[in-house]
Amino acid sequence: MSDTGPLQSLYRVQELDLDLDRLRAEEGSIPDALRDARGVQERLNNDLEDAEITLEGVEKQLRQLEQDLAGTREQIARAREEQDKNAFDARAQSQYGSRIQMLEERAEEMEEDLAPLRGRQRELGEKASGLRAEHRALRPQLEALEAQDEARVQGLRDQGQGARDERAELVGGLDSRTVKEYDLIRKAKKGLGLVEIRGGRCTGCNVMLPVNVQQKAAQGKLPPVKCPSCGRFLVKLS
Repeated sequence: MSDTGPLQSLYRVQELDLDLDRLRAEEGSIPDALRDARGVQERLNNDLEDAEITLEGVEKQLRQLEQDLAGTREQIARAREEQDKNAFDARAQSQYGSRIQMLEERAEEMEEDLAPLRGRQRELGEKASGLRAEHRALRPQLEALEAQDEARVQGLRDQGQGARDERAELVGGLDSRTVKEYDLIRKAKKGLGLVEIRGGRCTGCNVMLPVNVQQKAAQGKLPPVKCPSCGRFLVKLS
């Protein structure tokens, strides 16, 4: 391929662009091991958050119930003191006794309710602790994988530096309007803004081109000739 005409230079720009596209696609392709480790980390984070939120709710219930139980026990103690001071006959003794019994029954119910809540608190605390341990154990592996991936991405960027430099040099010698239009067409047409004519056909959309279009495109002059079907720039390389 000649490297003298502007369309030949633009064709080389496209070759470089396609190579850079490939490198960028590789950059965005996350290795399976890293993807899996990130997935495990996300699951652990979500599970830990759920456990901590649930634990917070259980502990709030516990605090409230413990406060209510303490208040009920204080009422029992005061009732007994009042019974000793003020209950001078059988009727008063009976009234105080009934009140104390009612309060004691309420306290027993509260104590019964506390047992499963405390069990749930222990269960959630152990779960959260286990999840934190898993998270800590995963961290070195994930950090190593992240470092490997950063090195991989940097390697790909270094690999593409030569192509970027060559592209910049070529574009600097081309008509800026032509380059801008080429970029727009390439973006709209799956990475191909300039296509070769082979056997009288546009290799971008495979349509048979009119003879006058072929002849004009073969001259290789600017502005470039476009395919009347797909709108890509046309170039005759041989």
